[in-house]
Amino acid sequence: MPETPQPPGVPGTEPAPLDEPTTPREPLPPKPDQRGPAPVSPTGAEPGTRNQQGAALTTAQGARLRDTDHSLKAGPRGPVLLQDHHLREKITHFDHERIPERAVHARGAAAHGVFVGNGAATEISCATLFEKGAETPVFVRFSTVLGSRGSADTVRDTRGFATKFYTADGVWDLVGNNIPVFFIQDAIKFPDVVHAAKPHPDREIPQAQSAHDTFWDFVSLHTEATAHTLWNMSDRGIPRSYRTMEGFGVHTFRLIDADGRSSLVKFHWKPRLGVHSLLWEEAQIAAGVDPDFHRRDLADAIEAGAFPEWDLGVQVFPDTEEQTFEGFDLLDPTKLVPEELAPVRIVGTMTLNANPRNYFAETEQVAFHPGHLVRGIDVTNDPLLQGRLFSYIDTQITRLGGPNFAQLPINRPHAPVNDMLRDGMHQTAVHTGVAPYRPNSLDGGCPFTANPAEALIEFPEMVAGTKVREAPASFDDHFSGARLFYTSLTPVERAHVAEAYSFELGKVYERAIKQRTLGVLRHIDEDLARTVAGNLGLALDGAAPELPEVTPSPALSQLGAEWPVDGRLVGIVADDDTDTGELADAVAAAFAAGVTPLVIGAHGGEFGPVPISRTLDTARSIEFDALLIAAAPAHPKLGVLLQEAHRHLKGIAYTERGAAALARAGIGTGSAGVEAAEGLTAGFEVLAAALPEHRVWARAAELG
Repeated sequence: MPETPQPPGVPGTEPAPLDEPTTPREPLPPKPDQRGPAPVSPTGAEPGTRNQQGAALTTAQGARLRDTDHSLKAGPRGPVLLQDHHLREKITHFDHERIPERAVHARGAAAHGVFVGNGAATEISCATLFEKGAETPVFVRFSTVLGSRGSADTVRDTRGFATKFYTADGVWDLVGNNIPVFFIQDAIKFPDVVHAAKPHPDREIPQAQSAHDTFWDFVSLHTEATAHTLWNMSDRGIPRSYRTMEGFGVHTFRLIDADGRSSLVKFHWKPRLGVHSLLWEEAQIAAGVDPDFHRRDLADAIEAGAFPEWDLGVQVFPDTEEQTFEGFDLLDPTKLVPEELAPVRIVGTMTLNANPRNYFAETEQVAFHPGHLVRGIDVTNDPLLQGRLFSYIDTQITRLGGPNFAQLPINRPHAPVNDMLRDGMHQTAVHTGVAPYRPNSLDGGCPFTANPAEALIEFPEMVAGTKVREAPASFDDHFSGARLFYTSLTPVERAHVAEAYSFELGKVYERAIKQRTLGVLRHIDEDLARTVAGNLGLALDGAAPELPEVTPSPALSQLGAEWPVDGRLVGIVADDDTDTGELADAVAAAFAAGVTPLVIGAHGGEFGPVPISRTLDTARSIEFDALLIAAAPAHPKLGVLLQEAHRHLKGIAYTERGAAALARAGIGTGSAGVEAAEGLTAGFEVLAAALPEHRVWARAAELG
């Protein structure tokens, strides 16, 4: 018999049962009378294909256009007509191209990659991304904190290191920095530190700098910022490259194993190329001649196939009631635990292997949040982290125009989503069903809660206490962590710290703020305070405070080790009389060693079959890790290039034809790291032996 026709208005495609359904099932299909938009991209393409389609220019609605250079007018010299819909659409969209930039971390660069687990974390976490051989797509955004989107890359500042893991169990965001400690212990102080560090509100200067009165007024009064400030004043505040930058989760997190047992951990990103920084003069030069220095370096390295890699490691601590380890309070984000006390266990490796297709769609619209967690990873009661769990989602709603930012392609999970969230600004999902609530019977009971063995784990931590606005007494120690870091540095690194404080405080107007900061420095090291005071022309008042004994941590120094040379840049100065065959051999040897050679000439073009990558008018020492001088063209900028490279402790090799250039620049051939070579290939081999140490540190003492 034919099915009895039903009157319109049936809610779903199956009748509702009397009892609430309990057997999990997929969502019910739409009714026969329902149809959603075709499953295409925002520009009419099939999903997964390029968004720009067809050869003809069109409107946003797909109508082909024969002209986009002239407005519709009443005659060639007449007024523009209000009916020009193409003009209105084009101008209106342009007027709304920009979205609010991030209040902090506005300037960033990003890349796609993959994380591969090695199995070392499976005994402490049931997160599937840590399983041996598990591959998880990632998107990583590096950033500066203080500057606007248009600021320079190489300012002295903290760097963001935010990683979005698209796991099979949902998105996990590890949102960290290149410094393991933070300015503040409680998120309620975050507006204060940012307001103090941002440009002065009356003049909106200085941009992307901490060298001004309001910043130093705050950190000299709010001394829990001392450790982070010291890290910023060290070489860590001006990385050589994002590729040679360490990353830290900052907070203590909780990992949970398959049996529900908890361990406390701190996350570390260890760059396989080693940790390497700019010298202060290099950073200043780069900010002027190439403000995109870091983002260019990252993109160029990936394009050249020198894919940067980091090992992800964890320091593991027992989850005790006190949540302390060897006297360190694990909930205090202004403290670090030395690696000598808690070794870093490597749990996987990340490789960045692709650049974004579109900066705005990906790098600008990516939305991170520390509360994006997956099964086996949980948060702790760190008061800074707790505040971030509220702040990030609130920020994304404002910046990205509504609550549906997770539907933007760069933010979409690579896992099934059935969240019962509906409507709102920029809703792109076309939901079916009539019952986005639980319990329901109209949609077959779907969605169902997950099996506990597969669900997100919220660790059942015992919580009790009186409501107070206080911090633990252990949070009162503001100086031992800073002193630990400073005493772990080598003499040349300590000298750079003193130079940084001298420069920054030299930009401060108020004498009282300088004097107050000197008092803070005396709690770190008396010689440091005395050196900075002398450079500022100020005296230290009163007796030196008694300083705590600390055990230096060699892991905190950037010096003393050798690292792979993959992706390092060597400049080769040549001219029209250079043997092009020998030049081609040297270039090939560099590429074979994983080094990127850039040939420098007095003019552009080629030297035989070898392209000239830079001219002496465009080349500066900041770009190169070493120089090979095989010619001495009479060009005034060659002396500048050599003098900067020598002053910046770069390795320099020279052939017989290049010796005259060093003589004209006043560089002695007996200087450390300045080596003669029989030819171009031999010169590269000399430099390749020096590159693993990053710089010729022995020359620092020679230059004074």
